[in-house]
Amino acid sequence: MTHVLHRQLRHDYPAATLGRGVAIRDAAGKEYIDASGGAAVSCLGHSDPDVLAALHAQIDQLDYAHTGFFTTSAAEELADEMIRHAPAGIGHVYFTSGGSEGIEAALKLARQYFVERGEPQRCHFIGRLQGYHGNTLGALSVGGNLWRRRAFEPILLGNVHHVSPCYEYRGRWSDETPDAYGERLAQELSDKIDELGGANVIAFIAETVVGATLGAVPPVPPYFRRVREICDRHGILLILDEVMCGMGRTGTLHACEQEGVTPDLMVVAKGLGGGYAPIGAVMVSENIVQAMADGSGFFQHGHTYMGHPLACAAALAVQRVIRRDNLLAKVREQGSHLSRRLQERFGNHPFVGDVRGRGLFQAIELVADRGTRAPFDPALKLHARIKQVAMDRGLMVYPMGGTVDGARGDHVLLAPPFIIDRATVDTIVERLGDAVDAAIAASRK
Repeated sequence: MTHVLHRQLRHDYPAATLGRGVAIRDAAGKEYIDASGGAAVSCLGHSDPDVLAALHAQIDQLDYAHTGFFTTSAAEELADEMIRHAPAGIGHVYFTSGGSEGIEAALKLARQYFVERGEPQRCHFIGRLQGYHGNTLGALSVGGNLWRRRAFEPILLGNVHHVSPCYEYRGRWSDETPDAYGERLAQELSDKIDELGGANVIAFIAETVVGATLGAVPPVPPYFRRVREICDRHGILLILDEVMCGMGRTGTLHACEQEGVTPDLMVVAKGLGGGYAPIGAVMVSENIVQAMADGSGFFQHGHTYMGHPLACAAALAVQRVIRRDNLLAKVREQGSHLSRRLQERFGNHPFVGDVRGRGLFQAIELVADRGTRAPFDPALKLHARIKQVAMDRGLMVYPMGGTVDGARGDHVLLAPPFIIDRATVDTIVERLGDAVDAAIAASRK
């Protein structure tokens, strides 16, 4: 009997005992290819020697110092490294212990910014349906996934509004160009702002490339440029959530680089520390910091473990290895190979409607009928079946249900470590193909 309150109470989890490179081994000696990096976390794989050495060196020097009393060289050096490679205008970093915590900090930073500027009437946030920003109450509120929200709806924030996601496979009309689709979505956002009153809106928040809820869905080309223009017109902040898709996952350090936009606040996490220690960060534009410096001089927020020396030392080592080994180029190279192999295996699959993604952030969407794009019956829990069958075959993937609307639809997300090679990519696709076929066959009996 376990005394751990696990995510699933009627499931026996294997015990992970060893991680090396792109694989994890359990207590029975079975090895699994980590094709999802856990939840798009393990960008360097497991047991990277340089990161382990950095952790050892830091623990020998300093284990913990509260940020209400001290700064540390680990935090300062990591912030310097991040700002050196940040989008133009981003000048400061606020460290957290993870993505949800980072979103909470970003929401409060955005609100306090307008209070400091003498605009306390700004109280509304706009997010997107099927967006996911974390499981704390503020993050859950700005997220738009109905399944995750449903049980907690009565205690979520009431000042959050949602517009349509940029979900080309299901959202773009058959006679509509991608540019026209992007313009239509931008107009929907503009109309929502007009409805609320532009002077009353704090921020628009979105994942640059949507991760867990939709499965590696990139935006159409004009979308974020138009969003940026609309936000600027009303003095509204743009918050980009790159917790899952950022820090190199899509082939550039920041996914927004490929969109040609700079956010006012950007939240990163998973690939920042690669899973070697819990860490996230809010990257903050200079104008927000300056407004606070000219005002109260104090951010009214904080957590006990923010800027933890071990976490910062691990993240700094991760980022230095990525740069030293030119791993972003490898993400692009192996990402192209992964995309090609997924298209070969699933492009004409009778039960796969879409293959999509960028870099080493790819997904397939399952459908019961390719012609109508009808999803499978949610009662089948196809995504959960695929996960289990894949595990049986020694493969870790990240399936999710509710893809279409929070209730219906299934997809499988892949986010392997940046160090992956072609042969392992091929094995991942082969095992995933077998798992999908076996799970669908079992569900149709």
